[in-house]
Amino acid sequence: MAPPLPGKVLILHARILPDGAGADTIGAVNRGMPERGVAPGHLGRRKKEATMTTTLIALVLLCLMSGTAMAQQAKVTSLMSKDLPENPGKEMLMIIVEHAPGGSSPVHRHNAHAMVYVLEGSVVMQVKGGKQVTLTPGQTFYEGPDDVHVVDRNASSTKPAKFLVVLIKNKGAPALVPVE
Repeated sequence: MAPPLPGKVLILHARILPDGAGADTIGAVNRGMPERGVAPGHLGRRKKEATMTTTLIALVLLCLMSGTAMAQQAKVTSLMSKDLPENPGKEMLMIIVEHAPGGSSPVHRHNAHAMVYVLEGSVVMQVKGGKQVTLTPGQTFYEGPDDVHVVDRNASSTKPAKFLVVLIKNKGAPALVPVE
């Protein structure tokens, strides 16, 4: 080891190697040092603290991920919009809605005729006053212009869901209107 710099004090610290053996300050293994060479019980306490810290971090991450999935808004992709010349002032809008696992949409209405076709996964749908239904790929659902969509959620907490929606609505009107 190089001599200490002038005016500096060299402080020696005992180290513990990963296999629990002792080591001196220049890295030579000291086999005569007991496995718990720092102080009796301290290595075990460090292991417990590290395990508890790791567990706590894992739980926090799990809670954050669960909260993110539950709070995640649906992804909406517009595929096509077309004026309906035979019905002046009306247009057709085609969209894809994707729900993450456990995802849902808030209570809303469309002020439109809405035809739903499930592409992937399963979704739970219900309009105010209607029965709640669970739909799987190939099944359909209808919402009228006066309906309030009270349930629109992914039936699965582990798999995504995707469905196609065709809306016939007033030209320029929003596709979705939140209901409080």
